[in-house]
Order: sequence, then C-alpha cells, then structure tokens
Amino acid sequence: MRKLLSLSLLTMMMFATNMAQAQDTKAKSILEAVSKKINSLKSLKANFSFHLSGSGGKVKETKKGAFAMKGQKYHVTIAGQEIICDTKTVWTYMKESNEVQVSNFNPEEQTISPTKLLTNFYDKEYSYKYVGTRKVAGKNCDVIELTPNKKGKQLSKLELAVDKASSTIAGGNIWEKNGNNYQYEISDFTPNPPLADNYFTFDTKAHPKVEVVDLR
Repeated sequence: MRKLLSLSLLTMMMFATNMAQAQDTKAKSILEAVSKKINSLKSLKANFSFHLSGSGGKVKETKKGAFAMKGQKYHVTIAGQEIICDTKTVWTYMKESNEVQVSNFNPEEQTISPTKLLTNFYDKEYSYKYVGTRKVAGKNCDVIELTPNKKGKQLSKLELAVDKASSTIAGGNIWEKNGNNYQYEISDFTPNPPLADNYFTFDTKAHPKVEVVDLR
C-alpha cells in the first residue's frame, strides 16, 4: 500500500480492431472530459479509500485517507503518513516514527500519484478501452480499462470509473503483477477550496525532533 501511494507510486493508445478503435474513441472523449474538468480548477480536495485483496480475492486491508491538489502540487494523508509534493521535492512523513524521507520530484516515477490519476496521464503510458457502465457509491459511471504500454511496470491493469454527471473519477481498480488488487473509491470531491502554498511543503519546525532522511 505504502509503495503504491508513495513514490514508486496516478499513468494511457493503441487500436487493434475496428471495434476496439470505436471503444477507444469513446474512452478518449471521457478521459479528455475528466482532464478538462480538473484542469479548469485552481485546487481540489477529496477523500478516498483503498481495499487491498490478494490473489484469492479476500480483502486483507482497508485504508482511508484524503488528498488535496493545487496545480501539480499535492498533499496526501493516509494511515499515519503524509506524502507532500511541491513539484520540486517530495516529502514522505511517517508520524509513528517521526521520520520524513526527502526526495527529488521525478514525474517519470510517479506511477499513480493524484496528479496523474486525475489528469491526462493516460495519453503517453497506457492503452485504453471503454468497457461499459457500473454504479460506484451510488453514481452512474463509465468504466475504462487501461493497460501499461511498457512491460516493466508494477501494474498489470488499471480501471477508472468516471461519474457521468460530473466527469470526475469516482473509483476503480488497480491490479498488480504480484496478484494484489486495490479497489478504490473517491468521495467528498470539493472544487476550488482555499489552499495556501505552504500546505504543499513539509515544515520541519512544526515537527520537533523529526528525523530527516535525505534521499536526494
């Protein structure tokens, strides 16, 4: 879970047959609508939950959290961790150990960061197709399946459920090659909340005796 959400952690275009091309065209228009909606906002906040299942399908772990975005900056809070990015530096803070790991921001390594998941990550890294409709948290959603173009990725497949009414991502699934499956939901989507720039940096003065592990 931590590896997925931190920063070995948002991300989609090949057509095979005429039918697949028609499906992909629909998927592309839906994904473009999501990107247009998110890019029109100055900032956003939302809650999320992840449910981890093993290869047998049994839920092993559930974690809930929240994230905020302002442009390409993001701040994720989940299970005693904070992952903060100002587009230059990434801080991963573990509350229990009072340790923060500091690394350089590298967009090529952001497999499923919030900025990738909610914007146009699909256009370069994944092939995608429209697979139908489904209700997620009571919302009528279009479902799009994405497959990595590069074989070396940890993920084998990614699914996005896009709310038809708002053109925002309501949830989906992430499948890893090791057999793990992460089902996720996004809720309480708040457009344009007031967010100061310092919310997207880590303040060591606000965390007395924090251990700084500099990985840059």
